[in-house]
Amino acid sequence: MNDGYISVLDNISSDSPTPGGGTVAALTLSHAHSLAEMVARLTVGKKKWSSGQEIAENIILYCSDARKISLTLAKDDSNAFTEVMSAYRLPKSSDNEVRLRKNAILKATIGAASTPLSIAIEGHKLLSQLPELGLYGNSNAITDLAASSELAYTSVYIAYLNVKINVDSIIDEELDRIHKEAEEIFLQSKNLIHEIRLIVSNRMD
Repeated sequence: MNDGYISVLDNISSDSPTPGGGTVAALTLSHAHSLAEMVARLTVGKKKWSSGQEIAENIILYCSDARKISLTLAKDDSNAFTEVMSAYRLPKSSDNEVRLRKNAILKATIGAASTPLSIAIEGHKLLSQLPELGLYGNSNAITDLAASSELAYTSVYIAYLNVKINVDSIIDEELDRIHKEAEEIFLQSKNLIHEIRLIVSNRMD
């Protein structure tokens, strides 16, 4: 591990509220992308895994860009939470200030819920591709495929929790939509991880 990686962990473990769980979800997803790409690279070009060539090539192309998106979302999540804290610190000594503060809090909360929703969406995108790689990819890397899928699922779950905690405190139509979408993605991801776990178990027998 290099100093940069250790620095990220030190920042997470500090007494600052950012980076927090949402950022960690996105970073976790970037690890899932990396492991999936590794399994794909160990599959592509190998005659023994001829049935997995197409999915392996697709995942290599997909994960290269998706990993960058995950890292961007990690930064976005920290920035979004900072905006929420700033909105709550706005003055409220007059009716106008109260109104402006309320609008700022709503806008910032929508942003803070939208980012983990994006993380959940990205995690689900990866999970949806892993059953095929699990079935036809290099079986010598099946535990790495399992690790990738578990990390992707965990990122979706953490992201869903972060959406939920942001939307529960404010009644708003847009926040309700975000919550429902995140919940649906989480439920779909639960089905996918169950499917992948069965595939992994069968290929390890």
